[in-house]
Amino acid sequence: MLHGKTIVLGVTGGIAAYKAVELLRLLTKAGAELHIILTRSAQEFVTPLTFQTLSRNPVHTDLFNLISEQEIGHISLADRADLFLIAPATANVIGKLANGIADDLLTTTVMATRAPVLLAPAMNMNMYHNPLYLENEARLRRHGYLFVDAVKGALACGWEGEGKLQTPEVIFQEAVKALTLPDLAGARILITAGPTREEIDPVRYLSNHSSGKMGYAIARAAWRRGARVTLISGPTALAPPWGVEMVPVESAHQMYEAVMARVGECDVVIKAAAVADYRPLLRAEEKLKKQGEAMTLELVKNRDILTELGHQKGERLLLVGFAAETSELLTNARKKLAAKNLDLLVANDVTQEGAGFSVDTNIVRLLHRDGRIEEPGLLTKEAVANLILDRVAELQRVKEACHGTIGAEAGRAV
Repeated sequence: MLHGKTIVLGVTGGIAAYKAVELLRLLTKAGAELHIILTRSAQEFVTPLTFQTLSRNPVHTDLFNLISEQEIGHISLADRADLFLIAPATANVIGKLANGIADDLLTTTVMATRAPVLLAPAMNMNMYHNPLYLENEARLRRHGYLFVDAVKGALACGWEGEGKLQTPEVIFQEAVKALTLPDLAGARILITAGPTREEIDPVRYLSNHSSGKMGYAIARAAWRRGARVTLISGPTALAPPWGVEMVPVESAHQMYEAVMARVGECDVVIKAAAVADYRPLLRAEEKLKKQGEAMTLELVKNRDILTELGHQKGERLLLVGFAAETSELLTNARKKLAAKNLDLLVANDVTQEGAGFSVDTNIVRLLHRDGRIEEPGLLTKEAVANLILDRVAELQRVKEACHGTIGAEAGRAV
């Protein structure tokens, strides 16, 4: 995910400094190369050896250390960074940066970098709401600095309120976003994910094996690429993706209602959910008891969300569907692509090893309206998500170009 990226992680003096260790672990696990700057105050809370061991790089603490005879330390760090991340960022360092003060290695390096700078504040709640601090933060934001807002919680000083460092996982997600090309900025994307549950009685339901992992991966990737994302999800064991509007549903009917209520505000719909085709005709009010050797359930058909979207989508909406098959993959996928008026269809054979519901990989084929078929092979679901969004971005550019041409021709005709 972050292979080939270099991040300079600055750690300042606050009790939350220990959380930077977990943040470092997440970033290195994602493939980034980390260079650490510890302020003098930060070293009162955490040791350089901890960060050096995990990053496998020397930890920088002194403004006047030279990396080599040709390289001045703070300039070298500033030049090599793809992202400059400060977590935790104290009121002191934010105040210095906002006023152009560069009196230690950290502030000097930030002043010298051209990389995006992401700050994760952590401080006492009264400091966090102090008008002077708020002015400093606003000034940095105007100059393009990025922030991961502090959250409400129990603070080390004994207060309860805002000022607590955001979780390492969320800071990690914001760092990944800062390093991602925002080619979907402004796009409004609706994604469905997970299974649905069709109740038989108060304790039983009909469902399927969908884990939601593919849809959630698409939602995360779309948010990182700048889209405004709504995720309508059936029941899963997954944590809601950061930055995404989450709409939980259970039944196919609830998913239908949620999609139709929001589709008018969207540019793209990606239907990755495994929606039940049928539901019980009658839902028992009490738990059904065993009676005899056999039991018959009468089922009725649910409304087909994807078909209805395809019939009403017009020229503006871009529609992506999924087809999970167990045989005749391409034959069935081509039929679905045409019947549901899709712009793109993602098909997979769930009987293949590595392409099932609960694994972190997938083997898909992308079917285009013009007959093209892409077969990228075995990929992580994160990689599949980005491949799908690459095609979505391309299709959007084509649509925008066509609409622009049509508009220009209409203007000349008038």
